[in-house]
Amino acid sequence: MDRTGEIVKVSIKGVAVNLLLVIFKAIVGFTAHSVAIILDAVNNSSDALSSIITIAGTKLAGKDADKKHPYGHGRIEYVTSSVIAVIVLTAGITSLKESVSKIIKPDETAYTAVMLVIIASAIVIKLFLGKYFIRKGIEFKSTSLKASGADALFDAVISVATLISAVINMCFEINIEGFVGVIISLFILKTGIEIIIESVSSIIGTRIDDELAVNIKNTLNTHKEVYGSYDLILHNYGPDAYIGSVHIEVSDSMTAKEIDTLSRELSYEIYDKYGVILTIGIYATNTDSEKGMEIKAFTEKLIKKYPQVLQLHGFYIDEKTKNISFDLIIDFSETEKTKLAREIKASLEKEYPDFEFDIRIDRDFSE
Repeated sequence: MDRTGEIVKVSIKGVAVNLLLVIFKAIVGFTAHSVAIILDAVNNSSDALSSIITIAGTKLAGKDADKKHPYGHGRIEYVTSSVIAVIVLTAGITSLKESVSKIIKPDETAYTAVMLVIIASAIVIKLFLGKYFIRKGIEFKSTSLKASGADALFDAVISVATLISAVINMCFEINIEGFVGVIISLFILKTGIEIIIESVSSIIGTRIDDELAVNIKNTLNTHKEVYGSYDLILHNYGPDAYIGSVHIEVSDSMTAKEIDTLSRELSYEIYDKYGVILTIGIYATNTDSEKGMEIKAFTEKLIKKYPQVLQLHGFYIDEKTKNISFDLIIDFSETEKTKLAREIKASLEKEYPDFEFDIRIDRDFSE
């Protein structure tokens, strides 16, 4: 499936629908002297522009990797979403300013039944368009399409408010256009803020999907040579492009050749199943050290006293050098991680004074 081509097709449909809505709503708005409907039309024009930007961004993001950008150009989609957010925010601020002026100095409106039918039809169209965009956005992992879909659903809500104000005006001759315009503007601003937060968050780097993380680890752990998998880190270079690393725990009796064969097999399997390029690191685990198993059991019992310690892994004892090393994953909410690790180390060295403990603090990167 050509992901780029499919996203472009969906976006072109969005441009066509929104341009038709702009034309109809603009005609109705200017004919009825309705600021709410005119602002609704302006909002639809920004939607059409958003879809055009989505097309351009998706085309650029779909370019192959090159020497300057060896990870590809997928993150351009996040930049595209940010641009769409700026457009939406600009439309919201402009709409808010115009609405406030209409509250201060309202215009006389003149609605007809035909105009109301057009507005009602636009609501139905926007609902279908919004759900369509979101469904396709999820299918193609496109933040831009999902943003456009959310915007379209908000537009349907906005049009409902416009329709209500029109009915009130026709039945009771009460003009609430300016107030409805303010509500519309606030919805537009809210949508823009949400889009830009999601886009910036993706650019900064977010926690990987829990289901994907669990599936990858479960796949690794099905191999009899793997005693556990830890420290899964995935870097996102676009909605469908992951490159990362993981540590697997294997017997300390395995040879370099055996480890190399296993690592290659696991890397190929993860790429075939999930499309993830994964570098695999090794934790050696003791398979014949009774002292090591004793100290590990004591350590596991000790850290249960600290609920902020989420996991212990990579435990290894070198009885020759009297060195024991392991990693701790400590909750992000713990502000004094180093102090906590030192406290645990002191308790261990008090119980086993003949050994030196090397504790490394890991981050909670994934499930």
